[in-house]
Amino acid sequence: MLNKLNNSWMTVARAASFVIVIASVPGCAPEPEPAPPPRVVKAMQVVEASTFAARSFPGRAKAGQEVNLSFRVGGPLIELPASVGKRVEQGELVARIDPTDYQSVLSSLEGQLQSAQAAANRAQADFERIENTFREDPGATTEMALDRARQLRDSTVATVRSARATVQGARDQLSYTSLSAPFDGEVVETYVENFETVIPKQPVLRIVDPTRIEFTISVPENLIGYAPYVTGAQVRFDALQGVNVPADIKEISTEASQATRTYPVTLAMQRPEGVNILPGMAGEALIEATLPEESVRLGIQIPTTALFAEADTERSFVWVIDRATNTLERREVQTGDLSEFGILIRSGLQAGEWIVVAGATLLSEGEEVRILDAPGESAPQ
Repeated sequence: MLNKLNNSWMTVARAASFVIVIASVPGCAPEPEPAPPPRVVKAMQVVEASTFAARSFPGRAKAGQEVNLSFRVGGPLIELPASVGKRVEQGELVARIDPTDYQSVLSSLEGQLQSAQAAANRAQADFERIENTFREDPGATTEMALDRARQLRDSTVATVRSARATVQGARDQLSYTSLSAPFDGEVVETYVENFETVIPKQPVLRIVDPTRIEFTISVPENLIGYAPYVTGAQVRFDALQGVNVPADIKEISTEASQATRTYPVTLAMQRPEGVNILPGMAGEALIEATLPEESVRLGIQIPTTALFAEADTERSFVWVIDRATNTLERREVQTGDLSEFGILIRSGLQAGEWIVVAGATLLSEGEEVRILDAPGESAPQ
């Protein structure tokens, strides 16, 4: 009996030892959950207003006027006098398709119009005759006959009106067989050969006006508000060393690019005499501005959406991104007046720092983030 008891205790001890060994085997503990990916935030780099007083932006040239010409009707080409490199004047013929079919249709419709007009003239004469008879001798005709004559006259008039519209449409179709230059320019590309059959809206040739050049640049959203204060602009092209071309702002887009968060701005300039500026040339635009006195004095302006406040306090804060660690730091700032561009910052920020400009209430101190579409530099990974 004692031996059985000892054996039982030894069995239990071995089982306990086995459990302890299993529990102590390395790697069996649950793995820690992976850290969540950094939150993606919309941010901007802080700049002083005075840094915009003279700043350059890269861009590319394009023709002030450019168009791909195509026919509104189809048919075989019989004339293509325009060739690549040829100068054309406004209204000059640059292509023509065979008008024979369209002329035949027009002639047929004009014949139908003449027949309709003749029928309308007869119906009008009959109506006037019956109307006079009914007025002078009511017993010689009836009111029903007069109504039928009036209806026939109105019907033939409507037929003439419809036929005239059809003839005008045919005349338009015939006129569409000729293609003319819409402005003075230069043929830079042809897409078809003479005697080739073309279809409506098929590109035939391309004309540009190289005398007036446009230059498109992209301005970051934190600077676009200063556009009304631009006093001058000059464009320098990479291929034309030492040539500065004066330019004016032609248009400013009101919608930022979804990819770069920058606003396209188009500059217009006259091509200087003896300088061959071609569409597609790369360069940079030097923008000069006279900024408002308060902007120069206070220096920094940010969007109002970048600000947030603690509960039960009037203090204002922004989230500053530490670019070394991509983490957030809550920073108190002293604000000034509202402006066209956002709000003036008296203290708390320095030029070159990055701040979050949207969703501030969703963030927390020390949180790791990733900048979305950071203008001017790559987003941190």
